[in-house]
Amino acid sequence: MTLVRTSLLNAIAVMVRMLTMLGLNKLLAVYVGPGGYAVIGQFQNAITMILSFASGAIGTGVTKYTAEHGDDEAQQHKVWASAGRISLLCSLAASLLIAAFHRQLAIILLQDIQYASVFLWLAGSLLLFVLNSLLLAMLNGKKAVGLYVAANIATSIVALLATWLLASAWGLYGALVALAVNQSVVAFISLAMCLRTRWFRFGLLLAKPDAVMLRKLAAYALMAIVTAVVVPLSQVLIRNHLVQDFGWQQAGYWQAVTRISDIYLMLITTTLTVYYLPRLAEIREAAELKQEINRVYRFVLPLTAVGAVIVYLLRDLMLWLVFTEEFRPMLDLLAWQLLGDLIKTGSWVLGFVMLGRALTKPYVITEIVFSLSLYALTMWLTPLCGLKGAVIAFCINYVLYWACIAWILKKYVYR
Repeated sequence: MTLVRTSLLNAIAVMVRMLTMLGLNKLLAVYVGPGGYAVIGQFQNAITMILSFASGAIGTGVTKYTAEHGDDEAQQHKVWASAGRISLLCSLAASLLIAAFHRQLAIILLQDIQYASVFLWLAGSLLLFVLNSLLLAMLNGKKAVGLYVAANIATSIVALLATWLLASAWGLYGALVALAVNQSVVAFISLAMCLRTRWFRFGLLLAKPDAVMLRKLAAYALMAIVTAVVVPLSQVLIRNHLVQDFGWQQAGYWQAVTRISDIYLMLITTTLTVYYLPRLAEIREAAELKQEINRVYRFVLPLTAVGAVIVYLLRDLMLWLVFTEEFRPMLDLLAWQLLGDLIKTGSWVLGFVMLGRALTKPYVITEIVFSLSLYALTMWLTPLCGLKGAVIAFCINYVLYWACIAWILKKYVYR
């Protein structure tokens, strides 16, 4: 598997996903408007945090150790059995907690008790949500790029259809329900794909876990939980701050520019996940690692820059295509957001090395510190610059993060 080949295969999934996300965003823009768009963002952040706890946050560890033991099926089976046990226990516990506290979650996260039953939908589908995430991590670790791409295409199509059907029937409530259940449907598709391979049997997920592998996965679980909690939590806090100071409508504009980033950066993020992380697990020598980092930089930075320039030049077309005229004020935030995306992509290339090398302590500290600093910078800059202060804070924060990660790798990895 090469970087270019992986990117080309991913491009198929990304193209489908981009088309479905364009349709999805248009549906949401029409049915829920800027204010509802901000509520959608809150719920997506909540799902990210909940799914992390429900899965035991071991997806990255499953990918790494599956790739690392590529020639040892017995070790891979230990990885999957341990991950299966963690996922089952954590998802059942999380489902019970969500069901018990669904009203409180609606008030705290969505600021409206009328959406409480949405969390019951999530609790009911959570086990399948977690199963889908685990199966995708296994496909990624096995470098089954074709199946991984097909599963992601299925996810995109199901998300679009579910949102279209439910949002058109129930408006914002229906869109939230679609987010809560779409991956539970995709789990059956991912399972069918895995069952077609020679290396997978469902019973492997239910076998006796391995104590050594449980400890190894725990280190990754800590890193993943921190990321899955502090990053969405900082976004929730920022969104709450924007709602309090500017209102749901303005917070929706901020949410919209972040969504634009998600759409055009998909090729980069999927390539880093599918190619780069398993590749880092294979590298042993510092010189080879530097060479790989430079190769990835030569690919992702120019591609990100080109994408950002195209988005900015075609911003009016994008507004018409993806949103509605009601979202036009978001264009004032776009330039700073796109600059921040380029900086963020550069920092990610180094940040993935900490994941690939299991640098747990530095990773956890930097995730917490820079999530807090993003919130602090936003709180400082929005009174001075208005809503634009949120995207300026985003740029500044990733400049600092990139510099910090570069220093950490020089100290712990390159020596």
